[in-house]
Amino acid sequence: METSTSRIQRHLEQLAEYTATPGQGTTRMSYSEQDKQARDYLKQEMTALGLHVREDAIGNIYGRLEGQQPDLPAVIIGSHFDSVPHGGAFDGPAGIVTGLDVVARIREQNLTPKYPLEVIALVEEEGTSFGRGLMASSVITGLIGTKELHQLKDRQGVSAAERMAAAGFNADKASEAVLDPKKVKAFLELHIEQGPVLEQANEDVGIVETIVGISQLEIKLTGKAGHAGTTPMNMRADALVCASRIISQIPKLAEAAGDNTVATVGRLAVLPNGANVIPSEVTFSVDIRSKNDEALRKVIAQIMALTEQESTEAGIGSDIIQPLYVQPTELNSEIHTLMQEHASAQKLRFRSMVSGAGHDTMIFAQITQTGLIFVPSRNGLSHHPDEWTDYAQIARGVDVMFETVKSLIEC
Repeated sequence: METSTSRIQRHLEQLAEYTATPGQGTTRMSYSEQDKQARDYLKQEMTALGLHVREDAIGNIYGRLEGQQPDLPAVIIGSHFDSVPHGGAFDGPAGIVTGLDVVARIREQNLTPKYPLEVIALVEEEGTSFGRGLMASSVITGLIGTKELHQLKDRQGVSAAERMAAAGFNADKASEAVLDPKKVKAFLELHIEQGPVLEQANEDVGIVETIVGISQLEIKLTGKAGHAGTTPMNMRADALVCASRIISQIPKLAEAAGDNTVATVGRLAVLPNGANVIPSEVTFSVDIRSKNDEALRKVIAQIMALTEQESTEAGIGSDIIQPLYVQPTELNSEIHTLMQEHASAQKLRFRSMVSGAGHDTMIFAQITQTGLIFVPSRNGLSHHPDEWTDYAQIARGVDVMFETVKSLIEC
């Protein structure tokens, strides 16, 4: 019989093959050819476990294990299978593989659940494809819908709706992907920590109690192009100079807010991007995170005010949109306690944690009770080709998840 550890390894190594950048980490954009390859593999494995497989209107995959009472709300377990460019093999897929392994264990032990159990594989969590993190779970919970899917665009200017259509899905039916909260008992996720805490403390699992709030801003500055040699300095409307003044002050705003508030400018686009042309347009992203909602809102307001002030003084036009705002999220205390009890019973080393990264769990918390387990990341590394978590360590996290699922579906 295949062991849990070897099963986890098999799934993760196979999924890692579906990348647009072989030998340079995992690059799997939503609705790409690599997305299709991973999708086909996951549906195949769900079917092999005897699950009823379906895809919703935007491409999320569900594998359902029916319970003794099908009308009862389902426990959902899973994560996402998109990636950042040149990312790792564990961020996201480890949570889906956890779901597959939990079902395999239920089958091996001939358990019969009272409540239905669903394994979910989510598209577009990272926000890399369309500039909107947690997109799929936000559709599922009704936070965004068809309108936003037509507005969100990738770097080629193609909308999420168009990419979906090309892959055989339909953004115009996004409302059909929304889950009825009455039909969901809980959402559970296992994820690599993406930080160094568990490894440095030599601990097996982290049980998350709070996920930080997250906001994403897209700031566009519009000046005027001109010849780099013939336009006097006092007659320029240089969008890049204005952007640099704003960007250079953002870290200080986050530091002053306290509560480990952080802010990151991660994406910058300059037009016309010529060596001898004054930049006429700059667009950049700002990612702000804090466990304190007041601090988060304060930094957002300060960045907006700073942009207004600097652009006005420079004679530059400015436009700010906020594609994402999620307040700090407290996860369900009863599930948190349940996970602690199971970790303790298995004599695992564990701690309660705050997650500095956003996860689909925080979006599902809007409609149901949620739980999130972390397993250690080697050197705290993530979003990198060298991202790594030992397969046996993931299996320890799955041990806790399996017992938690059993308690919730009442085997």
